[in-house]
Order: sequence, then structure tokens, then C-alpha cells
Amino acid sequence: MVDLDGGRFVDVAFVIRERLEELGLEQRDLARAARVTESYVSQLLTRKKAPPAPDRTDIYDRMDRFLKLPDGELARVAEVARKERLKRELGDPLEPLFPRVRDLILRKCQPEKAQQIRAIFERQPLGELERLIVKQLLDVAGLATDIFHLSARHLALLDSLIDSWDIDLASFSLEIVLHRRGRAGRVKRFEFVEREAGPEPGLKQFLANPVLSGTATPQELAFLRNLRFNGRRPTALYYYRELQNLRDPLHFRTP
Repeated sequence: MVDLDGGRFVDVAFVIRERLEELGLEQRDLARAARVTESYVSQLLTRKKAPPAPDRTDIYDRMDRFLKLPDGELARVAEVARKERLKRELGDPLEPLFPRVRDLILRKCQPEKAQQIRAIFERQPLGELERLIVKQLLDVAGLATDIFHLSARHLALLDSLIDSWDIDLASFSLEIVLHRRGRAGRVKRFEFVEREAGPEPGLKQFLANPVLSGTATPQELAFLRNLRFNGRRPTALYYYRELQNLRDPLHFRTP
């Protein structure tokens, strides 16, 4: 069902609106079936709210069943729409560079973590974790650019400057080892754990919205409250996505 309709890309909102009309159903019926608020559905269909991440199979599965769509259809539409959005933002000329970026950062990753990190990257291309790691590597290497504007020269410099990196997926603390005269040298560590008093405004908005935070456990909320961002101000949507990452078994080792 993912296609172009009169030059317009078919996204999650378009598919849902079409199926509601075809089946003669109302938004409130979908909200009840998906276990979300009617306001959430309304904002989703008017594109005032971004659709759930493609891996939010709990919501998409309930919507698929209610709308009589094939299993996994809405999640697939969401993933294709996300990739198309990235394609429009980045442009075709940069696309061949991204596999080289990923290959480089995976090669620099600690060997015992590389397979686990690769699985996360492949599950969500250019997702939050991948962008976080690339950003920190670029910052430490002193390269004034970002993942969307990398050149072959940037990659060569990054390769020569970074010896290795490692990340604790429970706390998102990152350790980067720089080359020094042909061997591993200076180590830089980054902690993403909130230690300042008072919750972030984005966290307050997240907690106040039952659609985003209603299913969070006390342990998950404690984790989100402890996140640290070095002066940056995440949105409520960031905390929602972080919650989903926290629940994804691919992000953690089995005890």
C-alpha cells in the first residue's frame, strides 16, 4: 500500500484516513481499539503529531487489526516514510556515503560489542543511537560537521584520529580512545546521566501526557529522570523514543 498518490507520498496518516473512510469508521473507534486518546488520533491524522516509531508494533498491530490491514502494514508504511523523509533531507548524492560511515564506526567499536551495535543500527538506520555516536566521535575528533554533511575527507580524518570507542547501553556512557602517534592514547568519556535537580521541561511534558508515558514502569521512569544532556533540552518525544529503546531487547545483553 506504500505508493505515490498524485505525486504525494503515502504515509501512515494517509493510509489510516483512507481505511477509516472505506470502512465507514470514526476516529474515536480507532482510538478505542488502539488504546490511545481520540485527541492523539486526531493529531496523528492531521500530521500535527509524528507517527509512532516503526518498531512500535504494539500500537501498529492494534491499528492493523482494527483497520483490517495485513499484519505489519502500518509499521512498514512508517518505515518507508521515514526513509523517504531522510532521503529528501539528505539528498541522493550523500546516500552512498552512509554505508561507509557505518562501516567505519563499527570497525572502531569494541569487538565484543560490534555485533550488538550493528543489530541496533540495522533495525533503525540513522536512528538516535547511531546519530549520537557519530556526533560524539566527530566532536572529539574536532571535525566541524555532522552526519548529514560528511565528506570523504571527514571520514579519512575520523579514521586517523579515532582509535576505538565503547558504550554502556544501560547508561549511554560513551568512551572514546584517540590515536596518539600511531598508538592508542587519550581517552574521553561522556556520561548521559542527569545529576542536576529538577526534571527537564521535555520530561515534564512527557510525564503529563498519558499517551506517551502511561505504560512506563517506575524503573523506566527512574532511568529517564537520570538521563543527562550536557545543556541540551530534549523534547517529550525524545523521552518517548528513549522509552521504546529501553524496552528493545536488542539494546541489551542477556544476563
